[in-house]
Amino acid sequence: MPHKTIDSAGDATQPIRWRRRGMLAALTLGAGGFAVAWAVRRSPSAELAGGPAGSVPSGAFAPSALLRIAADGRVTIVCRRAELGQGVSTALPMLIAEELGADWSLVNVELGGIDASAAQDQPDDTYTADSRSIAADFNNLRRLGAAARAMLVAAAAQRLGVPPAECDAHSGRVWHAGSSRWLPFGELAAEAARMPLPRAADVRLKDPSAFRLIGQRVGQVDAARIAAGAPLYGSDIRLPGMRYAVYAKAPVFGAAVKRVDLNALKAMPGVRDAFVLPGGSNLRGLNPGVAIVADSTWAAMQARQHIDVQWQHAPAGSAAPLDSDELLSRAEQAAGRDGAIVLRDDGNAAAAFAQAAQRLQAVYVHPFIAHAALEPLGCTAHWHGGQLQLWAASQSPAQARQLVSETLGLAPQKITLHPLRAGGSFGRRLGGDFIVEAAAIAMRSDTPVQLVWRREDDLRHDHYRPGGVHRLQAGLNASGRVTAWLLDQVSFGSGGKAGGGAAIAPNEFPARWIPDCRISLAVQDVALPLGLWRAPGSHATAWAVQSFIDELAHAAGQDPLAFRLALLGSEAEVRGGGLLSRAPPYRVDRMRAVLQAAAQAAGWGRPLPRGQGQGMAFHHCHGGYVAQVVDVAVSPQGVVAIERVVCVCDVGSPIVNRLGAEAQVQGAIVDGLSAALGQEIVIRGGRVQQANFGDYPLLRIDQAPRRIDVRFIESASPPTGLGEPALPPVAPALCNAIFRATGHRIRRLPVSRNDLGWRST
Repeated sequence: MPHKTIDSAGDATQPIRWRRRGMLAALTLGAGGFAVAWAVRRSPSAELAGGPAGSVPSGAFAPSALLRIAADGRVTIVCRRAELGQGVSTALPMLIAEELGADWSLVNVELGGIDASAAQDQPDDTYTADSRSIAADFNNLRRLGAAARAMLVAAAAQRLGVPPAECDAHSGRVWHAGSSRWLPFGELAAEAARMPLPRAADVRLKDPSAFRLIGQRVGQVDAARIAAGAPLYGSDIRLPGMRYAVYAKAPVFGAAVKRVDLNALKAMPGVRDAFVLPGGSNLRGLNPGVAIVADSTWAAMQARQHIDVQWQHAPAGSAAPLDSDELLSRAEQAAGRDGAIVLRDDGNAAAAFAQAAQRLQAVYVHPFIAHAALEPLGCTAHWHGGQLQLWAASQSPAQARQLVSETLGLAPQKITLHPLRAGGSFGRRLGGDFIVEAAAIAMRSDTPVQLVWRREDDLRHDHYRPGGVHRLQAGLNASGRVTAWLLDQVSFGSGGKAGGGAAIAPNEFPARWIPDCRISLAVQDVALPLGLWRAPGSHATAWAVQSFIDELAHAAGQDPLAFRLALLGSEAEVRGGGLLSRAPPYRVDRMRAVLQAAAQAAGWGRPLPRGQGQGMAFHHCHGGYVAQVVDVAVSPQGVVAIERVVCVCDVGSPIVNRLGAEAQVQGAIVDGLSAALGQEIVIRGGRVQQANFGDYPLLRIDQAPRRIDVRFIESASPPTGLGEPALPPVAPALCNAIFRATGHRIRRLPVSRNDLGWRST
């Protein structure tokens, strides 16, 4: 496979970095005009293009740190968000290119990061998570493209001797409609650079009916390079004199190195150095371990296989006694007991439950799980001349730099982080522990070092999605309407705060719909590193709530679709109240629309024989409204085959890249099914038992749905992201379908823990 070779300081072949003050200036509107005016004079655009700092390359038009047009007509757009495989490096540049009127075939996209001069006091403007990229950047990036278009049009109108209002830009050219004359962007670049920046009030965004690029099916900008094996990822980096490192950490979290034979390691073929890093008490920073630096990954990993080390468990606060089944069992026993924090208490839920015609209760238990991105973690680091250069894929370069600074006692201004494309993340690369490890090893070495994690490292030293318990109780009246709702969640964290964003929200559906409603949260402290996993909080909450709602529908003798529609009601929206008044309104009309559309597309309600079932679920999170219907066939022996998944999404309008959006939804469905069917992290004696995909299975192609239908309802709401919203409904829809097929109600994940066998009668 080809590799990217650069010198230790970086060169023009490297992904781009910029100073964050200039980048911010390129994106925000100031009073009376575009703050991008800063970038015209202070932008590092020249630096990005390889010219001297503070200058604009001859003949180029660089109105922003995110955009430049060369004299040959090539358009370079810098994507400030992390590319994790979700397609953001295609969708965000499309926004600029659309308003600019660029020829997409002439657009080049580069990733941007944070250099050593980046101000520490600025907000984290490279943060990539929570499906926020499209929502946060949609209008700003369009305004940037529109402002640049206005300057190109002004330059063309001046040369052609016509009013700017008679000109338009598209296909990489400025056209004069009256005379059919046109000028390419490249010829106008130098003149456009001299044009005054337009006032904000004078910049007009395109009407959606005029879009030529937005809304189309556009392949990822790196697709051809990925298919060809081009060097894009962390393991592709090659620096002159670079060596390779592995880092052996204790199998029990919090343990330190008691004894290790370093001389035996150093004597092994290809090994250049071996040393102990003491680490600290922060499980998210630098854990104690043994570093091995060698001439190749093979030599480093071979030495690790023969490491002779004894580990010393911390006397207090270590994970040595932890057992995941015991943790979940204690959580189940604690659900609803004293000590929980009451998040919501409307009416008198306990009394309403006691007086209900039907009373139902159930406990839903979900396990700890790992991120298991296909590309294991890794980072390349070089400590030279008092400066630390880092090459890594990170969802938050600013947070990673700060963690390195705090852990290693190094001033942030001495740290430069070059961003790389990631082969998946799902929240794992919000943590910076792997970057800290590489930095610490490099600072003990005299050459650049590439730290390589094995799959075993990835699974046994993850920042895990917390397991947890939802204890649900509901009362139904004689008509089958829900009159009482009680939900008690027990999760895990530290200092009484739930880790991994796992805490339930006080306005979680059906709160606000039921007058007598009580929601509580209890957190049990645990000495494990916990982190955000795709659709934080929503993934587990949706499974428990939507599965229990299905139970209520069957108990009421009602069709699950009709029951859900009746529960949603007919109001257009439901708002929060009191402390929740700041919460955005829940658009009931949007949820009803996706639910009804999914049911219709799936042929909901048709008769099915024993062993076949349909299940549905819906959920609102991260601004998106999603409903899904899953069709399954379950053999008498309990083998599940997923026949079809229908997913209808309302994430506003427009859908920027329809191909990318469909891929996001399909990926979320497969990811959610993979976790629901067979994934769990089991801890015994403080040790994670899973090591690789043999015992932590990803969904294989023969287990994947035979068909996934993705549909969008493009409502009038502003567009939001898709990385999270499409995942939460799939697990409950799957489990509800299995119940209809077999009569087995799944209240503990993964599904593989349950015996689903049945007999025909």
